[in-house]
Amino acid sequence: MTCTFLSTPELAIEQRAHVLWLTITREERRNAMNLDLLSSLAQAVTQAQSDRSIRAIVLTGAGTKAFCAGADLQSANAFTTDYSEPQGQLALALRAVRASNIPLIARVNGACMAGGMGLLSMCDLAVAASHAVFGLPEVKVGVFPAQVLTVLQHLIPRRLLVEMCLTGEPISSAQALQHGLVNYVDEDVDAKLDWLLSRMLDKSPAAIRRGLYTLKKVESMGFEEAMSFTESQIALFTLTEDAREGQLAFREKRKPVWPGK
Repeated sequence: MTCTFLSTPELAIEQRAHVLWLTITREERRNAMNLDLLSSLAQAVTQAQSDRSIRAIVLTGAGTKAFCAGADLQSANAFTTDYSEPQGQLALALRAVRASNIPLIARVNGACMAGGMGLLSMCDLAVAASHAVFGLPEVKVGVFPAQVLTVLQHLIPRRLLVEMCLTGEPISSAQALQHGLVNYVDEDVDAKLDWLLSRMLDKSPAAIRRGLYTLKKVESMGFEEAMSFTESQIALFTLTEDAREGQLAFREKRKPVWPGK
């Protein structure tokens, strides 16, 4: 099934070959999040799951100054939606990304702050520009990065996380790389992104799709539960058309032609 994606004033959606680009287009607000943006983001990621032509999703911000500055503090509902609803828009967006079996790559083109750190943390891979900075400044406006903790706490050391939360002070791209918050930092962020994508897009789509599903499932499991789950999963991997093609290509000493099934 091939999907038709519709851009919104807050989110530009463009499919470039096998990659779906999601660009936050609120450059005048440092790509800060509002409710419409979060809704559009969740919808696009969810919709992409049924389109087999999409092999990766890139999330970025317009311009060069900011990836995402977090919640739009100019909005009357910067941190809340409808109190009668048990789930907020940021939580729904993070859940949609968490459920994705398509790899998401954050293209961090500038400042990544507050809720933007949540979006970054939910992506499977991240490439940052050298001038990018990362921070959790919520304490400076009297709140705390609550939802962000859910996805950030397993990415960086606790001491660093606590310092960022309590001081609100940012870290550099070099520090982000040192502590594992991003995979790569480069002066030419697009060249590095293209390089990373090229190393993914020639691999088995079925293996990546099922593999990402497996990886996310075992993260919250204990050892025995994870072992039982993965020993059944490996048998399913071998039944895919990609697995048959991959092994045949290996024996025939040629590049595989992936069916993607």
